[in-house]
Amino acid sequence: MTDINSNSNSNSNSNSNSSSKLDSKIPSGPIEKKWDEHRFNLKLVNPANKRKYNVIIVGTGLAGASAAASLGELGYNVQVFCLQDSPRRAHSIAAQGGINAAKSYQNDGDSIWRLFYDTVKGGDYRAREANVYRLAQVSNNIIDQCAAQGVPFARDYSGYLANRSFGGAQVSRTFYARGQTGQQLLIGAYQALMRQRNDKKVKLYTRREMLDVIIIDGKARGILVRNLITGKIERYVADAVILATGGYGNSYFLSTNAMCSNGSAIWRAHKRGAFFANPCFTQIHPTCIPMSGDHQSKLTLMSESLRNDGRVWVPARAGDKRPANQIPESERDYYLERIYPSFGNLVPRDVASRNAKLQCDAGKGVGSTGLAVFLDFAHAIKRDGEDKIRARYGNLFEMYERITAENPYKNPMRIYPAVHYTMGGLWVDYNLMSTIPGLFVLGEANFSDHGANRLGASALMQGLADGYFVIPYTIGDYLARLNTSSTSEKIDTNNTSFANSEKELNEEIRKLMSVGSRGKKTTTEFHRELGKIMWSNVGMSRSEGTLKSALTEIPRLREEFWKDVKITGKGDDLNVELEHALRLRDFLELNELMTRDALERKESCGGHFRDESQTKDNEALRDDENFCHVAAWEYTGEGKMPIRHKEELKFENVHLSQRSYK
Repeated sequence: MTDINSNSNSNSNSNSNSSSKLDSKIPSGPIEKKWDEHRFNLKLVNPANKRKYNVIIVGTGLAGASAAASLGELGYNVQVFCLQDSPRRAHSIAAQGGINAAKSYQNDGDSIWRLFYDTVKGGDYRAREANVYRLAQVSNNIIDQCAAQGVPFARDYSGYLANRSFGGAQVSRTFYARGQTGQQLLIGAYQALMRQRNDKKVKLYTRREMLDVIIIDGKARGILVRNLITGKIERYVADAVILATGGYGNSYFLSTNAMCSNGSAIWRAHKRGAFFANPCFTQIHPTCIPMSGDHQSKLTLMSESLRNDGRVWVPARAGDKRPANQIPESERDYYLERIYPSFGNLVPRDVASRNAKLQCDAGKGVGSTGLAVFLDFAHAIKRDGEDKIRARYGNLFEMYERITAENPYKNPMRIYPAVHYTMGGLWVDYNLMSTIPGLFVLGEANFSDHGANRLGASALMQGLADGYFVIPYTIGDYLARLNTSSTSEKIDTNNTSFANSEKELNEEIRKLMSVGSRGKKTTTEFHRELGKIMWSNVGMSRSEGTLKSALTEIPRLREEFWKDVKITGKGDDLNVELEHALRLRDFLELNELMTRDALERKESCGGHFRDESQTKDNEALRDDENFCHVAAWEYTGEGKMPIRHKEELKFENVHLSQRSYK
């Protein structure tokens, strides 16, 4: 296999596909045995030696917290960093609907193989088979682990853990805790993390934002962070670095993500040599509260679990603006049930989102903006009674009513797609290591398990799988192979790499503050404008024309940003505007790469929908001959064209076919 860095000196002005190959380190042998045999072949660090190694973890969501707890339990010295004042505020807490596992408690035909198949198909055949099978394989262990921690999963009358259905599957495999699954899972991981902190195996640093990864002798050996309270730049050294910082959906400005969620950590790592894979693969969630005006700074997710009992519909006649309760059944179009009779309202997210857009584009949208469809629970309430619906979704219904001042027990919810999750991220091999040795990437921050579309309830599964059941093995192999002369005992924060990086960061902040002192346009105004460019041109549908337009508009906006951004306060102090400006600076660069990736991928697959590539039924039309690969982008320098590498995808267990949910 060709070395991953073999083209590092390629012509920086070239955007042509590189012939070099990425070594994914996928084990040989039957897919059912790959992970077990690979674990056995990995080198080990004996218990006495683990205390000699230091590991940095950035991010305290499900992936980061579970990794920190697991590595601390094993005996490593762990330093963990988060933006918030507590790990409990990580954005994983906002996940609502559930977590998948192939327990088959319902005896409805589920299995590890079926979960694997559904995930590969749901990702429109753009994910690695080996990674997806491993995810399905360890899924059952996650449920056992979390139940043992005391996570209060819902239970049925007999006392067994309950399951419900989610999009893209015809079995019930989603474990849940009402509409608070992410919160309860995060509390479990947080408690495990804090236990290790109390045992002095984990050091927790809150209110820190990573702004650079330090590379020494070609390996990741530390990070630079900005203390968000004091504004000071701080240095930290380690033998390996783990990024578990989530996705970059906030690059669209309006998304379901927490406002502080950002892509800076992975983008800064990309600029230090980590390849960025499939950046155009973004997920538009179909079940969100619609935008109501330009005053909004984020959108609110309504769990996909609602589509278990809610029926999606629009008026059958375009332009029908009557209230929902005045439109008789005969004049309603339950379009998902009509178009996809096998899956109905539980089609995958990309399919549901695209169909909602098509209905609104045809003039059948509801609400004052016409950019919404109904999610109606009248039939479920009539069938099961309001009390049972309240028991399943009560907190979600309450949240909807508080935001919209409408009672969803009496009137249908109004929903519309919104940016939610990013399937793209830093490229990692089977061991979850990036193209920078010693830099591991977990959860949504990497690209590895979801292909072009993530199935609902799989994000929590991946984050906990990576943190609890994958990284403890693979990082041990890396550390065991390290030359003892290169441990952190021999390298400290006085190393010139730290000094040079800190000098660059301070110069960047000085430049921003210099512009900001005389600028007139706020970071929010710039971010909102960037979001409109992205949503209009690189949103639910894309075309060569819209993508080329975005590649003109984004550089123009970036140039304006560096001339007219307004930043008040001081650079070496608590300064929220400066935080936002630094993140926006990275979004402006990242969004250009997302757009370029979308332009290069001349096919439709999952959440990446090119208008030029669709079937006669408006379904995504893949081009397996030319694009059955991962696109991994190499940064070549400021203002230079990045290099596009390819990792070919091989499907030996799931037959490549046109996705159908009909």
